[in-house]
Amino acid sequence: MSENTPETNDPTLSYDTDYEIGQDNISAYGFDVHNPVFFVSALVIVVFVAVSLVFPLTTKEFFEGLRTSLTSNLDWLFILAGNVFVLFSLYLVVSPFGRIRLGGEDAKPEFSFSAWLSMLFAAGMGIGLMFFGVLEPVAHFQNPPLFVSPANVERAREVAMAATIYHWGLHPWAIYAMVGLSLAFFSYNRGLPLTIRSVFYPIFGEAVWGWLGHVIDILAVFATLFGLATSLGFGAEQALAGMNYLFGIPATELNKVLLIAAITSMATFSVVAGLDAGVKLLSEINMALAFALLVFVIIVGPTAMIAYGFFENLSNYIWDIVPLSSPFGRDQTFLHSWTTFYWAWWISWSPFVGMFIARVSRGRTVREFIICVIIVPTLVSVLWMTTFGGTALTELIDGGYTGVAQTVKQWQPELSLFKMLEPLPWTGLASFIGIVLVIVFFVTSSDSGSLVIDTITSGGKMEAPVAQRVFWAIFEGLVAITLMLGGGLASLQAAAITTGFPFTFVLLLMCVSIYLGLREELRMLNGRPA
Repeated sequence: MSENTPETNDPTLSYDTDYEIGQDNISAYGFDVHNPVFFVSALVIVVFVAVSLVFPLTTKEFFEGLRTSLTSNLDWLFILAGNVFVLFSLYLVVSPFGRIRLGGEDAKPEFSFSAWLSMLFAAGMGIGLMFFGVLEPVAHFQNPPLFVSPANVERAREVAMAATIYHWGLHPWAIYAMVGLSLAFFSYNRGLPLTIRSVFYPIFGEAVWGWLGHVIDILAVFATLFGLATSLGFGAEQALAGMNYLFGIPATELNKVLLIAAITSMATFSVVAGLDAGVKLLSEINMALAFALLVFVIIVGPTAMIAYGFFENLSNYIWDIVPLSSPFGRDQTFLHSWTTFYWAWWISWSPFVGMFIARVSRGRTVREFIICVIIVPTLVSVLWMTTFGGTALTELIDGGYTGVAQTVKQWQPELSLFKMLEPLPWTGLASFIGIVLVIVFFVTSSDSGSLVIDTITSGGKMEAPVAQRVFWAIFEGLVAITLMLGGGLASLQAAAITTGFPFTFVLLLMCVSIYLGLREELRMLNGRPA
C-alpha cells in the first residue's frame, strides 16, 4: 500500500493507490476546490443560468422536447433499471455480505438510531411527500393505471393507492441505498475519497483519478443540482399556494422568486452551522412536525379506514408491483406521465441522497443499512399515503367532497394538501403546520444538497471551507428560480429527466462495482486471499 493511501480502520483492506485526497485541489480566497470538477461544474451551471434567463422560451422548449423524447423512447430503460436496484438490494440483505460493517468490524455508529432515521427520511422524501401525498392517489383514482375502469370504484381505489406507493416505496429507496452503500463502503472500508468516482475503483483502477473520474463526478454534480432544483420548485409552489390559501398572498412569479430566495438564505445559514447544528437539528424538527400532522389527520380523519387501509394498501402494493413495474404491455400514458419522471427524478437525486446517507451511516452493517434505508421508509411511505391520500379518497368517494378532485382536474397540484385538510377540524392550524413543514423540508433538502455537492467538488473532503457551501447553496436557489421562470413545473420535471438519464448508466455500473468490493471484503474477513 502506498504511503499516500488514506487511512482506514483496517489498512490491510485498503486499495493500493497513489491517489491522495486533495492532490488536485486549489486553495484560494477561502475555497479549497478540486480541479477541474469544481470549475467545470460551476462554469456550466453559471452559463446555464445566464442563458436560461436571457432565452427562457428556448430553454423551456429544449427541456420539454428532450423530456418527450426520453420518456417516449427510453422508458423501458428507467423501469428495468429500477427493478435491478430493488432485486440487487434485497439480495444483499439475505446474502453473507449483509454482516459486513461500514467502517470495519470495530466501527461504531456516529448518530443515534432515531436521529439517523430522521435524517434519512428528511433528506430522501420530504418535499415530495408533502406535494404528492394527496394529489397522486386522487389523480390515479380518476385515471386508473393498468387499464382499470374508473367506473369500477373499489378496484380503482385499490390500484390508485398501489400505484402511488409503487412510486414512493421500494424502488426509489433502493436507488438511494445503492449509491449510499457504495459510497460508504469505499470511503470507510477502503479509505477512498467520498466522491462518486471512488465507487468505480474496482472496475477502472487508477483511471478514476483522471478524466474518467472527473466526468463521473461532474455528472453527479449536474444530476444533484437539477434534481434538487426540481424539489425546491415543487416546495416553492406548494408553500406559496398555502400562503395564498390561508393569508391571501398572491402566487405571482415575483413572490415565488422571493420565497425561493428567502428559503435559500435560511438553508445557507444552516449549511454554515454544519451537519450537527444545522442539518441534524432541522431534520429532527421536521420529523416531529411531520409526525404531529400525521397523527392529527389519523385522529380527526377517517381513523378506522386509515388503520385498515394501511394493511390493505400494503397488500395491494405487493399484489400489483409486478404489473406496475413491467416495462412491456403497460398503460403508456401512465408510464410516460408518472413513472418515467419519478425514476429519473430519484436517479438525479441519488448522488445527493446517497452521499448524505453515506456521511451519516458509518458503523452500520450492510444488512442494517439496506433494511433501514429501504424497508422502514417504504412502510412509512405506505402509512403517509394511506393517511393523506386515503383520507382524500374517502372524502371524495364516501363524502362527495370534490375539493381535491378539482385541483387535479384544473391541475393545481400545489393546493391538494390544503384542500384535503379543508373538511377536517382546525383547518387553519393544520394548513399552517403544512406550510411550515414544506418550508423546513425545503431548507433541509437545500442545505443537505449543498454539503453533498461541496464534498464532490472538493475532492471528497468531509469538511470543506464554508465559502464553498455558501456558493452551492446560492446556486441551487438560482437554478430553481431559473427553471421556474423558464416554464414552471414542466421545465423542472424535464430537467430532472434530462440529468437522470445519463446517470442511470452510472448507477447500473455501480451495482457491479459494489458487488466486487463486498466480495473482496468478505473473502478477507473470512481469512481467504482477495
